[in-house]
This record gives sequence, C-alpha cells and structure tokens, in this order.
Amino acid sequence: MTHIVDRRLNGKNKSAVNRERFLRRYRHHIKKAVSDAVQRRSITDVEGGESVSIPTRDLDEPIFHHGQGGKREMVHPGNKEFVAGDELPKPPGGGGGGQGDGKASPDGEGMDEFAFQITQDEFLEFLFDDLELPNLARKKLRDTESFKYVRSGFSTQGVPAKLDVVRSLRGAHARRLSLGGARKRRIRELEEQLAALKSAPADLDPAFSHKDQIEVLEAEIAKLKSNLKRIPYIDEIDLRYRQHLKQPQPATSAVMFCLMDVSGSMTQMHKDIAKRFFILLYLFLKKNYKRIDVVFIRHHTSAKEVDEEEFFYSRETGGTIVSSALKLMDKIVRARYSPAEWNIYAAQASDGDNWNDDSPVCSKILSEQILPLVQYYSYVEITPQDHQMLWYEYEKVMAENPSSFAMQQIADPSEIYPVFRQLFERRAA
Repeated sequence: MTHIVDRRLNGKNKSAVNRERFLRRYRHHIKKAVSDAVQRRSITDVEGGESVSIPTRDLDEPIFHHGQGGKREMVHPGNKEFVAGDELPKPPGGGGGGQGDGKASPDGEGMDEFAFQITQDEFLEFLFDDLELPNLARKKLRDTESFKYVRSGFSTQGVPAKLDVVRSLRGAHARRLSLGGARKRRIRELEEQLAALKSAPADLDPAFSHKDQIEVLEAEIAKLKSNLKRIPYIDEIDLRYRQHLKQPQPATSAVMFCLMDVSGSMTQMHKDIAKRFFILLYLFLKKNYKRIDVVFIRHHTSAKEVDEEEFFYSRETGGTIVSSALKLMDKIVRARYSPAEWNIYAAQASDGDNWNDDSPVCSKILSEQILPLVQYYSYVEITPQDHQMLWYEYEKVMAENPSSFAMQQIADPSEIYPVFRQLFERRAA
C-alpha cells in the first residue's frame, strides 16, 4: 500500500488551527492528564503548562487494506532466488529477528504513548472546564465594556463587506421599472400600430407612402429600445449597505469575598490547605471573569480586610471568633457592593473550631443578613477529624438555603481540586 506524507511547510496560522482541532479531538485525555497533574503538583505551581501523554491505540485511524484470500500478483524488488510457482519455506518458530529488549507485557498487550506539551493558558482552560459561578446574573450597566451591534436599517454608503445584495438588486429593479415603464408601453403601442399597418392594404398617397410610415415606426421603435438598453442594470444609487449601531450591554459585575481563619487552632497544614484552595479560586476567577473584584478577609478574634499579599503570606494568628469575619463582610457589602448592581459571592475556609456561643451567632448572621444579599456562599472545613459545632450550625443553614449555600470537608491536600469542582461545577439551567 502507498503511504503519502505531506511534508510541505504549514501556511500562516495553519499550525494553530491544526493544534486546536487536535485539542478538541482528545479533550477527554487532556482533561484527565490535567486533573492528575493538579494532584501531583502544588496548587501554587498550577499556572504552568503540562506534558500530556495519549496512548497510541487511541490515535489509530481506520485505513483501507486488502482483505484475506484472493489471488494477487506483486513484484518484490531484489528477488534473485525465486521464480513463479516456487514455494516459500516457513521460517522456524521463534526465529524472529526483532531488535526489542525482550521485555514484553505479561498479558500480551503493550502501550506506546504520544506525548506533547500544552501551554499555560491551555492548562488553565482545561483545569477550569465546566466550572462557573452559580446564579451569575447581568446587573450592572454603567462603566460597561461590553457592546452589541444591532441592525438599524440601510445606508447608501458603507464598506463592501456590509453590502446587502438582495436589497440593492430590489432597488435596481424598481428603478428600471420606473425609468423604462413608459418607454415599454410606448414600444408596445407602436408595435401594434406597425403590425396593423403591415396588414393593411398599401396606401396610394405618393406624398407619404405606406412604406414610409412603416420605416418611421420602425425607426422610432429602434430608438426607444436603444434608450432602454442604456438604462444600467444596477447603478451606484441602487447600492444599499447594512447599518449597525453599537449598544452597551449589561456587564457581569461580581465580587468574591474570601474569608480565611488564621487562628491558633489552624495548624500550619490547615493554613497551607486553605491557602491552596483560595489560590485555586483566585486563578479560576481571574481566568474566567474580567470584571470581578476580590475582597480578602483574614480573621482570628477580630477580622481585617487585607490585600492579596498579606492574605496569603501574613503570619498573624490569635483566638477564634468566626462571626467577626461575617460581620465585616456584611459591613463591606452594604457600604460598597449594592446587591442591585453586583453579583456577590463568598468562600469561607476554617477548621471548624469556634467559641460555642459564637457558632449560633454565625448561623443567624448568615441566614438573616448575608444569604439574602449573595448569589452563592461556599464553606470549606479543613480537618481530618470529626465535625465541630460550627459545621452543625451551618448544616441547618444549608437545609434552609440549598441553592445558595454549599459546604464540603477537606482532609488532605489531594482533595482540594475535587472539592473545588463540586462547589463550582456548572449546573443545568
């Protein structure tokens, strides 16, 4: 069988198109490789690319080949020993001349893999595939950067790309009817007169003979038809261009509150898991949403709004009063983020340890003050042990607000990404 390999250089942008097609075709394998990579590497290093391997059996493509049986005549180059009719001796068993290393799969199957590298942007795209902020609505119209072009009729001037051929031809047809209608009617009248004149007996008047009248009518008819032909099929005044106006669209304005417990009960391992969770959340927001604010709140016995650097790297610690963070969030929302204009989200990470008297206060603040204002609130408890009082109070809140409140437990760093997907997985409308 003949195999043809196209070794011509790719044209401009052709390689990018082929790569995009390849990524779409093997999306399932790449997503699995990305998920495995998140489990292996640190979340803080998640922005890098990744090497992806695809088994060769999944790259096989159907080919045409000769079936079993039948008679064929072939010419093999370099034959000096055999002629037509000779029988070929069967090679002895085990006499294969392969150059393998002798290491075969015990079950008779092997796997050769095709490996390639995906970029940082492609890695993040597959990492956050099928994830979104729940209940996201378009609320804010001012300071928008999103526009939509809407049709606003036709114009006599424009670029060729916006030329409306049908509308232009329709106008040209109307113009030809209006300019040529009277001439066509006059031509029909003269042709009727000419036909009647030709069928009439010859006129004996020598001053203006029958033949002369016919010539005059034919000349006038020819003149009118010549004028009709000079009417252009389509003229510049017939051209019509589609006209569009740019209208502003409501922008998706959202704010994410990140609440992290940094009290003394949070061990270094707990804090590290919480930071990794929020780093993953921060990358998700920055990758998928251009217009979004992120508010960082750290708390122990008191809560404080901090910047990104202090949120992830400050070593401040203390006791535990979770309600202080919820009260500060409620204060910031009412001061800067009107629910009528903003989609409000919150993610809270804690080890569940809290003053027993404060846990019912947290439940009350959530139910009565915060959840009526937010689109979605997620709580992550970072502990391998049994749940504490705060978890059970939050369970009551989730039972009353299943669509806007979700909670999960993380006991090990390997659970960060699966829990993150559960909290922000795209849901059916």
